[in-house]
Amino acid sequence: MKIHRGDSDQSPLIFILTEVHPPPEPMTLTLQQQAQETIETNVLKWSLMLCDALTHNGPSDRYFYSLESGRKYHKIFMHIGDRRDSIHAFVDKKTGEVYKPASVKAPAKGVRFDLRLIEQREWLMEHADWAGGYLYKR
Repeated sequence: MKIHRGDSDQSPLIFILTEVHPPPEPMTLTLQQQAQETIETNVLKWSLMLCDALTHNGPSDRYFYSLESGRKYHKIFMHIGDRRDSIHAFVDKKTGEVYKPASVKAPAKGVRFDLRLIEQREWLMEHADWAGGYLYKR
């Protein structure tokens, strides 16, 4: 606790008690950073699993999906043969939230799925289709 006295020596003695919180321990910050890095690593793994699931559920062997990481999002692209055809989905790198694309550069508003949630992730891996119909809000 800190004790403060009034500004002038003539003023009556006034005590104001305030709590002083120590700075967080370096180990706590390290644990928080490790937890965030673990989430980001898992999001990358789950995004690659989604690419595999989409490729497996594709209409033919010519369709496959790839992941391109940007500053904020992992972008899932659909390829037909040797050509990159279109953006399929966006996945937030820090949170694992899946978005329908609004354009090649930006996702549409509104989270469609959260890869951190086991139930949603399992449903997504099973029901994700090559055309992206599962990304429309219901």
